Order: sequence, then C-alpha cells, then structure tokens
Amino acid sequence: MKKRLIIFFLMLHQGIYAQLPPVFDSKQAAAAQTTPTIRKYLSPVRVVWQAGDIQNTAALLRTGNGQADLAGKNICTLKPSGTTKPAILLDFGKELQGGIQIVTGMTAGNKAVKIRIRLGESVSEAMSDIEPEKNATNDHAMRDMIVQVPWLGKLEIGNSGFRFVRIDVIDEVPAFLLQEVRAIFNYRDIPYLGSFHCSDTLLNKIWMTGAYTVHLNMQDYLWDGIKRDRLVWVGDMHPEIASINAVFGYNDVVPRSLDLVRDITPLPGWMNGISTYSMWWVIIHHDWYLHQGNLAYLQQQKAYLLPLLRQIMQHIDENNSEKLDGRFLDWPSSENPAGIHAGLQAMMVLCLQSGADLCKTLKEPAVAAECEAAVARLKKHVPDVAGSKQAAALLSLSGLAPAEKMDKEVLSVNGAHGFSTFYGYYMLSAMARSGNYQGALDAIRSYWGAMLQLGATTFWEDFNLDWMDKAGRIDALLQPGEKDIHGDYGAYCYKGFRHSLCHGWASGPTPWLTEYVLGISVKAPGCKVISITPHLGDLEFASGTFPTPYGVVKVQHVKQPNGKVKTTWNAPKEVKVILQ
Repeated sequence: MKKRLIIFFLMLHQGIYAQLPPVFDSKQAAAAQTTPTIRKYLSPVRVVWQAGDIQNTAALLRTGNGQADLAGKNICTLKPSGTTKPAILLDFGKELQGGIQIVTGMTAGNKAVKIRIRLGESVSEAMSDIEPEKNATNDHAMRDMIVQVPWLGKLEIGNSGFRFVRIDVIDEVPAFLLQEVRAIFNYRDIPYLGSFHCSDTLLNKIWMTGAYTVHLNMQDYLWDGIKRDRLVWVGDMHPEIASINAVFGYNDVVPRSLDLVRDITPLPGWMNGISTYSMWWVIIHHDWYLHQGNLAYLQQQKAYLLPLLRQIMQHIDENNSEKLDGRFLDWPSSENPAGIHAGLQAMMVLCLQSGADLCKTLKEPAVAAECEAAVARLKKHVPDVAGSKQAAALLSLSGLAPAEKMDKEVLSVNGAHGFSTFYGYYMLSAMARSGNYQGALDAIRSYWGAMLQLGATTFWEDFNLDWMDKAGRIDALLQPGEKDIHGDYGAYCYKGFRHSLCHGWASGPTPWLTEYVLGISVKAPGCKVISITPHLGDLEFASGTFPTPYGVVKVQHVKQPNGKVKTTWNAPKEVKVILQ
C-alpha cells in the first residue's frame, strides 16, 4: 500500500494525473441543466390515522437529519395486529411540491421491505385507491406506488403536489422500523417583496394563500398545478403572472415559460390548442412590459407577435363578429356557447388593444393601426352574455358593455355563486371597474374564504359554493353524513381526486387586493409612474408593499373618524407616485 502511494504522488508531481479529464469536461458542463429550485426537508406535524400495532409515532414528528444509524434509538415500530397490516397517515401541515425521504432501522433478516406510498392533497385522496369511481389517478405525477425500501438505509422517491402521506407495509415482516419520514420540499428560494395587511385577518390570509399557491407552481417553468397538469398553460399564466408582479417582482420563470410556449407553437397554431390562450400571450406581454420595462425582451417577441396579431384579426367576419376556432374561456362556462361567443368577442378587443400598444412601443405603426381598426369593428357587435359571469366580466373590462350594467345584472347576482377560480380574478376586476369594491371584498371572503374554511392551504383548480353543504374538511377523516369535498365533486377533466388543490390560476385575490385595496396601479413601463387610489370598503386600514425594478414601494391607508382615508407612502426615487 505504501509503495502504491509513493508511485501515485510521483506521478502527480510529474503531471501525469493532471492530464486526466475531470468528471465533467467543459462541453458536458455547458450542456448540463441546473435547477432554480432548492430542497428542504420537513418533518410531519401530526399523525392523522394509523392501523395495526404502531409504537412511538412521536419519533416521526421530531426534526430528523436524514441519516440511518446503528444506535436504533427513538424509532417508530410498525407491527401487524392480527390480520391487520400496519399503516400510518402523516400530515405535513401545508401543501408542498416534491417527494418523500424514508430512513429505516435494522429490519429483522436484513432484507429490503416492500411498502405502499400514497401522496394526497387531501386526507381522503391519500386514503384512496386508484379506481374510476372517485377518479384517483397517477396522471402527470406518480402519487400511488409500491416500492422497496432498504434496511438501515434511505430512500427518496416521488415528485408531486401533496400534503398527506400514507405508508402501508406490504411484506409480511414481524416489525418495520421507521426512523424518519420527511417531505422533500422543492421550491424557489425567493423573497416575498410584496405584502398586504389590513384590518380583516381573513383577507390577509387569502392574499398570502394566493401568493403561496403561485410560489409552489414556480418550478423550472410556471406550471398550472403541482399535482397536475404540471404543464405550461398560457391562459392559466395570466393570473399567476399578475400575482408574481404583485408579490415577487421580476422572476425568470415568466419569460422562460412564455418563450417555451412560443417556440413549440409555430403559427398558425394556437397556443395549447386554444385561441384565447394565444390572446392571453399577447396580453401577458403587455402587462409584463408595463411592470418590468424590458424593451430588449419585448423586441425579441416581434417576429412572432406581428403575424399572430394579423392572424387573430383574420377571425372577424363581415358582421364584425368573432369567428374563432379553439373556443374556450374556462371549464365552468364551456357548456354555454352564447356566453363563450360573447367572451371571445371581448377577448379579441382586449388582445388587440394590448397588441396596438405593443406595436406602438415596437415602432410598428401600421400593425398598430390595423389593431385599432379591428377593435373599432368588434365594438360594433356586442353579444348577449347569456347569464355568463365570465362573459360579463370580459365585456366590462373590454368596454363592450357598461361596467355598472354588467355588475348589477350579472356579476353581483346571487353573490359569489357562479364564480370560478380562474375567471374569478376578472369578475372581481370588473366589479371594481363598476365601483362595487365592497361587493368584490364580500365575494373574496365568501368564495376563497370558503376554501380556507375547508382546510385549504392553497387555492383549488375549481370550486363551487354549492359544494359547501355538509362538506367535510380536506385535512380530516370524513365523519358520518359528511360529503367528500375532494372525491365527490369536480367536473370535466377534474372530477373527484383528479381535481388539483393547488392551481395558480386561482390566485386572483392576491393581485386584486394589491391593485384595488392598496390601490397601486402601474401607469408607465417599468413602474416609472404608479398611481395610488385606495378603496378600503369596510376595512379600517390597509398597508403593504409593491415590488418595482427600482425597489419596493411602501403604502399605508388609515380610515379617519370622518370616513376619509389618510395615505402615506414611500417609493424609490426613480418611481413617480401619483396620489389620487
């Protein structure tokens, strides 16, 4: 051995080993993909349920270190009880994106043990089997799997959205020793630059829950949901990006995702196969440039943007009516063709108005004029909304119909019944346009607040206030007479447990509260000019922060005894503030 070491050091001194290639040469290193997320290991906060003979569950709740050891102390022991095999259901306290780390003790016989792992966004999903009745699936992410874990070792497995984990021992073993079960939390380690605080603690929690919902979906790309679909859907991105602008400011997940969809969608195709989603791409670029002011990035879109705008304009018929294919607003409105037509008419107006502004910035006056002429034509045809709150919101925001009329006749009828988690953002914005700020606050409390009442820590793909009757919480085992809010409801592509309980498009109250209660509105590209116009409604005070490319704007509003609102603010010197 000593002789070998002498030879090695002689060769090293002579430069022989210096010629050996590194683990990754420069070409490989350049091609390697890095991830913008970090991993954090979290211990469960409680045991929800157990079966068999299980002892020392408290060991699983302690802070672990991820290392198996020979001491074998403070271990959870899972044994069968008669014919009942051991199983345990753990709660990690909040929705997470990632997987599970399992550390084991010295199992008898020194053999690997087969176990079943079920991840769930609700208790009932984690307790379910994959079957058609309640639609538990492994679609887009594996959440129900049988694996072998080593004895006196560690296994890391899974990549999905979850809060609850059920572990069943499959093999016939006298005892299965669990030293640790920890969640592997994958997320972007970024600061919450924006904030919102008011006299209503429920609204504060709703603002933060929306922010956290989007944060979880900011993975390598901006996803729709962390359990499913884990895809880049452009329409879904609009409320998400509004939340990012209000909470995080600039983040590369936005241009990265916008460019991905652009590059995989050659014209004349529609993004994600949906015409409105290509229109949302235009509107998002308008909003992103307004908030971030990156002209160089906007110019990179020019070669795609101009022909896309002209393609959209080709879908106006001789009666000034839209004639689009790929017809979709959101799922709850999908069986109302008249409402969809009205919504599409308004979407074309919103898109081409944004397109005209972008073309002027890009010094393309001819295309800007074409967009404006198309908008003028579209405004000559105002369809009936057919009772659709989605369509009423879009007609209001586009100026095709009076905001007050849409609010009184459609949006405020029966409160937040008929809202959807995606288009709820536009319904709230349309109510604000009509001046009904108090009605919008009440809708936020009743609709998004109901999800929190049922145990949500993130907002859902869809929700209906009619589901509240006798509904059980998502963080508890169902009691006799309760309805399973997760497994018993849902529709279209999200029936039963396939329903995502962490969907970024549901985050609308977060940017809405920032824009309309704090009253912060961007008036010039790059936030060089912002206006502050608070609308407190029944609130006594509201304060918060707003990220800009130059730093954070701080604002505070306090209602005085005479009902007037006193506003104080502080902003970076590069940002002009107009107090209205």
